[in-house]
Amino acid sequence: MDDCRQQTLLFTFGVIADIQYADIDDGFNYTRTRRRYYRSGLQLLRNARKSWSESPVKPAFILQLGDIIDGFNKPKDASESALDTVLRELSSCPAEVYHVWGNHEFYNFSRSALLRSKLNSTLHTDRSMSTAPAGSGIYAYSFSPFPGFTFVVLDAYDVSLLGREKDSKQYVDAMNLIKQYNKNEDLNCPPAFNNLMQRFTMFNGGFSKDQLDWLDSLLSSADEKQEKVTIVSHLPIRPECTDTICLAWNFEELLAVIRSHTSVVCYMAGHAHDGGYCQDKDTGVHHLTVDGVIETPPDSNAFATVSVYGDRMELKGYGSITDRVFLFPSRQNDTYGN
Repeated sequence: MDDCRQQTLLFTFGVIADIQYADIDDGFNYTRTRRRYYRSGLQLLRNARKSWSESPVKPAFILQLGDIIDGFNKPKDASESALDTVLRELSSCPAEVYHVWGNHEFYNFSRSALLRSKLNSTLHTDRSMSTAPAGSGIYAYSFSPFPGFTFVVLDAYDVSLLGREKDSKQYVDAMNLIKQYNKNEDLNCPPAFNNLMQRFTMFNGGFSKDQLDWLDSLLSSADEKQEKVTIVSHLPIRPECTDTICLAWNFEELLAVIRSHTSVVCYMAGHAHDGGYCQDKDTGVHHLTVDGVIETPPDSNAFATVSVYGDRMELKGYGSITDRVFLFPSRQNDTYGN
């Protein structure tokens, strides 16, 4: 019941996904079924920034869920200039922006370049962070914006053909994996199976054992502290809240880690531009896929502001994004009173 909900607002944060900016004319998606608005994404980002800046309660941070610029920039030698254009807009946001990496980051830059770039949030923050093991090349980190709350950003292309040198072990291992299920010459074309195997395409990826072990250890600590953890990555991990072809390769393994802990309350992703939502009936964890800016018409919007309370998160969506209330699972002990 609404009148039983805790009323003290703890903090807010902004969310935006799949901007995919490029200074080119509108086009279509891979299957030519959806229009893509490459230039107007910049105006939609400005709309989001204006809303966050004018909010009576300024967000504590902004989550940028990946695919910040489009792969079409690369053949035009426009990757750096396009990224600078978007980052210039984001720099005017009223809070720190935390970046997630998607497939389009790797269409434009190598992994080594991204690790040195402004898109590596671990290099450009004053917050205390926990990061994946040094030297692993895994872009995964966690931060706590408020006592009792932790946000974890995962690297969904840790296991991938994207961003890896073709003579590297990681590339060879990823190729061997995808070839077990995808026999197409063009690996961006999904396998013929009309089932979950369609996720084995080149524009997806997965999470290595090293990264999952790091997450498992982090969540064990969060369990002990009775923290509330939101996990963020580019790729969805629940078939019920995305197109099958947008799932992470080893989504079951990540779900198994999440289900073995009590601290996780929400998982947020981008990638599937239509968005989606479901709740794990066994754990109560909320799975949100955020609508993409790239396929949102110029006269609409695609961003959200999330208000966090002791017992829930309330998402206020703009444009194509639906308002939602994420009640924290009952297995979570209440930490904050009314």
